[in-house]
Amino acid sequence: MSLFFQLVVSGLTTGAIYAALALALVLIFRATNVVNFGQGEMATFSAYVAWQLMQWGVPLWLAVLASLAVAFCIGIATFRLVIRPLMSAPVEAVVVVTLGIFVLFQAMCMWIWGAEQLSFPSLFPDGGFSLGEVRVLASAVGTLAILICIAAAIGFIFRFTRLGLSMRAAAFDRARSVLVGVDVERMLMLGWGFAAVIGAFAAILIAPRLFLSPTMMAPILFYGLAAATLGGWDSPLGAIVGGLAVGVAESLGASYLPFIGADMRIAVPIVLTLAILLVKPVGLFGSYKVTKL
Repeated sequence: MSLFFQLVVSGLTTGAIYAALALALVLIFRATNVVNFGQGEMATFSAYVAWQLMQWGVPLWLAVLASLAVAFCIGIATFRLVIRPLMSAPVEAVVVVTLGIFVLFQAMCMWIWGAEQLSFPSLFPDGGFSLGEVRVLASAVGTLAILICIAAAIGFIFRFTRLGLSMRAAAFDRARSVLVGVDVERMLMLGWGFAAVIGAFAAILIAPRLFLSPTMMAPILFYGLAAATLGGWDSPLGAIVGGLAVGVAESLGASYLPFIGADMRIAVPIVLTLAILLVKPVGLFGSYKVTKL
């Protein structure tokens, strides 16, 4: 039984990172109805910025904060320069453009820093504590704490601030939002900026485990997409729950289903997601859209 709980703790830690990336994907989708396939590579670029600052002697946490500011600017610039001109374009065209963002940021990382793996320091101290026979690492507690803080901040902003209400209105109905004085373009731009910051957090948290490389976030993107689909593409809460569920399912499945093996770990969350979608196609927390004829 202790193995089960140990695997759950490990899955929650990894799932928190999936949840952060899924939350970034959901925020952009709610605002612009666009699935940003370049989200992971944008986050990787921000992690490289943090690494470079540390190489120049900047303290760890200060480098992380500076990289988050860079991520915010990258999100805003990407929306203004790439997405905004295509707001009225077909969905297929926008999907191709986001795949171009994926390739662009990956190529930039390779061009500037090279393709070799780099060591990235952890944000948390080594060691941990024991709960019975279950070992809980400080990194696990820290990762979950950051996810909780992000979720609380997003919930507070969207529910209790004028900025958050304006962003929700812009995402829900652009035409009517303009009539009540909401600067829709600015709200969408800020949404991309916030999503880029959350994605950068995910990259910085996973980099110490995977080593920093231009392709580091590519496999994590698949888990983020699975988490967003599982939770529901119009639900930030669903993205968080979906990410945690995907992480736990992957951890348990890889251990209790030996025929899967390490190379097929991703099959577990995919099968789980498909099973949920067969019952509820909009995801666990997604909502159906009703159209009046």
